[in-house]
Order: sequence, then structure tokens, then C-alpha cells
Amino acid sequence: MTLKLYVLTEKQFLPRHEVTYPMEERGLQFGDGVYEVARIYQGTYFLLEEHIDRLYRSAAAIRLSVPFDKDVLMEKLELLREMNNVKEDAILYLQVTRGSFPRNHAFPAENRPNLYAYIREMPRKIREIENGVRTILTRDVRWEYCYIKSLNLLPNVLAKQEATERGAFEAIFYRDGDITEGSSSNIFLVKDGKVYTHPATERILNGIIRMKVKEFCDLFHIPFVEEAFSIEDIAQADEMFLTSTTSSIIPIIQVEEQLIADGKPGEVTRKLQAAYEKAAGLAVKNAK
Repeated sequence: MTLKLYVLTEKQFLPRHEVTYPMEERGLQFGDGVYEVARIYQGTYFLLEEHIDRLYRSAAAIRLSVPFDKDVLMEKLELLREMNNVKEDAILYLQVTRGSFPRNHAFPAENRPNLYAYIREMPRKIREIENGVRTILTRDVRWEYCYIKSLNLLPNVLAKQEATERGAFEAIFYRDGDITEGSSSNIFLVKDGKVYTHPATERILNGIIRMKVKEFCDLFHIPFVEEAFSIEDIAQADEMFLTSTTSSIIPIIQVEEQLIADGKPGEVTRKLQAAYEKAAGLAVKNAK
């Protein structure tokens, strides 16, 4: 697939090389904005409306207006997909900021937000989906409003970098001994046939795939328990897995030095993966 690299802005569609980022952009100087990442499978958006609904919720939480009504924005994003000639697996990145104004902490008097959206190729993480991943633990030092998908991601970046340097796929945050979520994922523990995950409070981002997992559990009559579990609970887990838009559902087979059960993906995780694949219209490929 060769993307034409068109970008949607609040005013027009532009070739990517023509898009400039103003120096006094509030997203750049304050992280004053929100964003979404949506999956494209085989050239088709997956769960786009759910992502756009969350974008508007995040924007409302920081008193930010999105330049377009939802229906108009959805139409423009579909046109962006067509203009980029997307045929394979990719992601859409979309962000809205409070705009470009002389630097001042207070909101600008004028309502003139900036919007940027682009598409880039992203193959599925087949090996990780099939075999599972190692993870590490790191203290959750983020702010109290993690339910907002804001541009303020420095703690997440540092956590992910630590995981990368230690040869792990993901860093799992903990606060007061309880697991909250991953640096870019939601975290789940399976015990005695029940799926446990941190409740959707202000301390986590209620992931779009997290919400789909809840639906799948209801479908299969698997108890879905929105209850924080502790670091100590990990040693007794039958299974663990993580979810995110870019990763789908990936088994966790190790946390720090602790193997999860026999160190292999578990039955419940596999069942949920199969449900995800069906919902997305995909077939799991063999790891290469």
C-alpha cells in the first residue's frame, strides 16, 4: 500500500509536506488538546464512531470545542481515508487543540481550535497476539484525570521507554499497590474464569477495546469484574492480557520475573481474541 499522505486540518485537506505546525500552538506549548487513534483493517475503519464519541467527551472535559459536528467530522475522515487510498491495515491519528495564540496560560478569548488528522500504515502485531508478551511494573505518577485522552503523555512516554530498554512490550502502572492500566493499554487479569480490570474511574482511560471486551464477556457469560486487583494478585493469576486500539488483545505471559501460570496464552484470552477477530472481520494469521 502506498499512502498519498493527505492530512485533514480544520480548514482543508493538504498534502502532508504542506502542513505546518505554528510555533505558538497551545498543543505544543501546553499539551492543551485531546486526541484519538482509530484502527483501519484491510482499508476499513473499525469502531471509528466509538472513537469519535470519546473525542467529543474528552474535548468537553477540558472545555474545548471540536471544529466540526460529529456527522461532518465522520464524513471528512471517510474522505481522508479515500484520498489516501487506504487498502491495508493502518491507523488514523486525530487531534484537536485549543489553537494558535500568543502564549498565555489562560484560555484565549477567541474560539479558534486546530484540528489535525492523518493516516499511516500499521501492520497488526501478529507475533505478540499469538505468543504473548513480557511486561514490567512502574509506579503511576500521572495526574488524576486519566479518563481524558489528552496530549499530556510524558509519564506514559517515560514508562514505555523503560519497558523498551528492559526488553518488555509494555509498562504496567500501579498506584497504592493496585494495578491501574498500561502506558498505552488497559490491563486485565483472569482468575477462576472471571475477568478482572480496574473500574472506569478518572484514574484510567476507558479504552474502546476495553469496552468491546466487556461486551464479549457478556456474550460468553464470562463474569466481567470492574474491580482493582493488586500486584500480589498477579502471582495467582490464571491469565493476563492487555488491550488497545493498536494492539487489539494481546496475552501477557510475564510481569517482571513472574510468569503468568504456565507462561502461555490462556483459554479465556484466546476466546476473547477470536471474538475480536470476528467483530473486526479478520482471521488470525500464524506468527512468522
